[in-house]
Amino acid sequence: MPGPDDIYVSPSQIRRFNLRTGDTVSGQIRPPKDSERYFALLKVESLNFEPPDKSQKKIYFDNLTPLYPMEQIRLETDPDNYSARIMDLLTPVGKGQRGLIVAPPRTGKTMLLQNIANSITRNHPEIFLIVLLIDERPEEVTDMERNVDAEVVSSTFDEPAQRHVQVAEMVIEKAKRLVEHKRDVVILLDSITRLARAYNTVVPPSGKILSGGVDSNALHRPKRFFGAARNIEEGGSLTIIATALIDTGSRMDEVIFEEFKGTGNMEIHLDRKLTEKRIFPSIDINKSGTRKEELLLPKEVLNRVWILRKLLSPLNPIDSMEFLLDKMQGTENNAEFLASMNR
Repeated sequence: MPGPDDIYVSPSQIRRFNLRTGDTVSGQIRPPKDSERYFALLKVESLNFEPPDKSQKKIYFDNLTPLYPMEQIRLETDPDNYSARIMDLLTPVGKGQRGLIVAPPRTGKTMLLQNIANSITRNHPEIFLIVLLIDERPEEVTDMERNVDAEVVSSTFDEPAQRHVQVAEMVIEKAKRLVEHKRDVVILLDSITRLARAYNTVVPPSGKILSGGVDSNALHRPKRFFGAARNIEEGGSLTIIATALIDTGSRMDEVIFEEFKGTGNMEIHLDRKLTEKRIFPSIDINKSGTRKEELLLPKEVLNRVWILRKLLSPLNPIDSMEFLLDKMQGTENNAEFLASMNR
């Protein structure tokens, strides 16, 4: 973001190293001279955490080949981390996943995101993790920064919509540049609904208004943001897991959710009834799932998961989660839990 501590990069350096928005540059700087306002970059030592000469061979993000996720991001950590264990089995997350956490207010979506973030940093240190908080409460931002070992980028609800959009665009550009360098990147976004609202405020009016007051052009850019998530054939991946708000009483939020409903390839639905009974995680198992999960899970695990789903499908969300938690409580990990299904 523009600020008084910015560093001046000369046009010749931009051309020489083919610098673009989102590139992470580190190098030597010099203090400003009499007539200058900013520190100036003298020498580029690394570009996107790699030697600068490597960047000459990279392929632009839009020219890379997208594939289905094929390598699972393991979230399971401790035996009592049931959120991660249930997600690993029933809604597996792969490198390159485009996931939606569909949540009514106060169902534990922020805690679930924190849980996912901590699992990723513990199990996959090679992944570059960014937590993006848009239109969020300031105390939530502080809580996330203190409890998650990741890059937390935020804009709070007291800032203008233009700032929300700027922050989101900078994060997605940075992620794309890292993917061009064959890095695995994960963005956890809270929330896509508020980001779409910000774009709706900022976009020039087209004259066509959808129900709920959404401009017909407003959702194109947030869809581009969400659609950037992909597994890359040439190496690297960009995973985006975003929360979508429902049951807020706002028609606009419902319209935004409907627009994004079919775009993800993984969905987790949270249920208010489970939260009211203090059952966590508040996941509605029958509504949640991952497309092409057979590419992520081994055959024997997949067969057990299908049997488990058949068993849980007649039950309501409360009974199915209570049943699953009861069976998991005596086991150390998912492998032991699946083996216990024979007994």
